[in-house]
Amino acid sequence: MKQLITILFIGLISFGINAQAKIEFKAETIDYGTIEKGADGVRVFEFTNTGNEPLIISNVKSSCGCTVPSKPDGPIMPGKTGEIKVKYDTNRVNPIRKTITVMSNADTPTVALKIKGLVVDTSKASVLDKTEKSIVEN
Repeated sequence: MKQLITILFIGLISFGINAQAKIEFKAETIDYGTIEKGADGVRVFEFTNTGNEPLIISNVKSSCGCTVPSKPDGPIMPGKTGEIKVKYDTNRVNPIRKTITVMSNADTPTVALKIKGLVVDTSKASVLDKTEKSIVEN
C-alpha cells in the first residue's frame, strides 16, 4: 500500500512539473537601424505560448525611462500568440542599447529582450560634413 501511495505521489509531482507555460519569442533583439530624430519609436516583440498551461506575463520593465514597454492584459493560452510593445523616445539623439525584462510564469520566468539602433538628427550637419564642404568650396 505504501508503494502505491508513493508511486501516485511521484506521478502527481511529475505531472505538475510537465504542466507549464513556455514562452518563445520570434526574436529577442530588435534592431531599429539608423532612424531620424522624432521617428516612430514603437516596435513589437511577438511571442507564442508553446507550453500546455496559460502564460501570464506578470511584469515588463525597461532599463531606463526612455523606453516604455507594455504587456498583454490577460493570460495567453497554449498555442496562442501575444506581443510586447516597446516605445523608445526617438527625440534622444544617440545610440540605442536598452534591455526590456519580461517576468512570467513560464518555465524560464525571466527573459531579457534587447533593442538597439541609432537615432540621428539630419537637420544638423556634423563637424566632418562642414569641414569637407568647406574644403571642397575652397
